[in-house]
Amino acid sequence: MDNPPKKLLDQVADALRVRHYAYRTEQTCIYWIRRYILFHDKRHPREMGAAEIEAFLTHLAVEGQVAASTQNQALCALLFLYREVFQQPLEQVEVVWAKKPQRLPTVLSQEETRRLIAHFSGNHQLTAQLLYGRGLRLMECLRLRVKDIDFGQQHIIIRDAKGFKDRVTLLPSSLTAPLQQRINYEG
Repeated sequence: MDNPPKKLLDQVADALRVRHYAYRTEQTCIYWIRRYILFHDKRHPREMGAAEIEAFLTHLAVEGQVAASTQNQALCALLFLYREVFQQPLEQVEVVWAKKPQRLPTVLSQEETRRLIAHFSGNHQLTAQLLYGRGLRLMECLRLRVKDIDFGQQHIIIRDAKGFKDRVTLLPSSLTAPLQQRINYEG
């Protein structure tokens, strides 16, 4: 008995997983493809092409007033669908692009950051301290395991970081005791 063909979004998920994309990237890609399909009244993407992509992305910029990075994220998801899942190259996509903001990012001072972290407690505070103090990404911090923390060498090994590479960062001496307490509490 033949298995029924997989649904489109399952095919997309499989294609992303085979290429070892992050889970969050998979979720985002599927979200944008689903929005694209719904925008075009549930037409199958194989029946559409560059013109429909242009209409969708222009709609996001003009009607949805999304940021340029958001619009680019949607475009990348759709390009992945056509190039990698359908194996179908697209002709040039001409889009009304969202305007990129011309402002500097807001950066907290060290004192402002300390005050902000002081409002957290327990695991949340420890997580915030690791994120800020060592520049960890959220998922890197949440995936830390006991074996990744070397108190003797005073470093943390971040496994499968961005690009699926391991990296090492210093363990702040101010976090040694709280991390040891946390490990002993769990143990």
